[in-house]
Amino acid sequence: QVQLVESGGGLVQAGGSLRLSCAASGRTFSRYTMSWFRQAPRKEREFVATIMWNGSGIDYTDSVKGRFTISKDNDKNTVYLQMNSLKPEDTAVYYCAAEGGHSVYDLLSIYAYDYWGQGTQVTVSS
Repeated sequence: QVQLVESGGGLVQAGGSLRLSCAASGRTFSRYTMSWFRQAPRKEREFVATIMWNGSGIDYTDSVKGRFTISKDNDKNTVYLQMNSLKPEDTAVYYCAAEGGHSVYDLLSIYAYDYWGQGTQVTVSS
């Protein structure tokens, strides 16, 4: 069992930065692929970034490439999302998710993930 708790969201002006954190419980955290998703009002939850258990396999959705950076600290059981040059269209609830390596779904799909956090709100004003 893994429990995920996100933090670091808030209100920021366009062009600003935020760093989201996702703290995980459970001794097997280091073996999970971790991802960030986001969901804007009246939209589907969408993939943002992913990182494999060993720090490889980093990938981003096109709209955040060059602006967002995902990282993982297995000693602290935490995954981060550094978000720079934020835009109003980045406004959403951001969720972290954990995948245990056995999913038949693509990692871009919400169905691939075994555990989810409660989400943290990010609001970017223009």
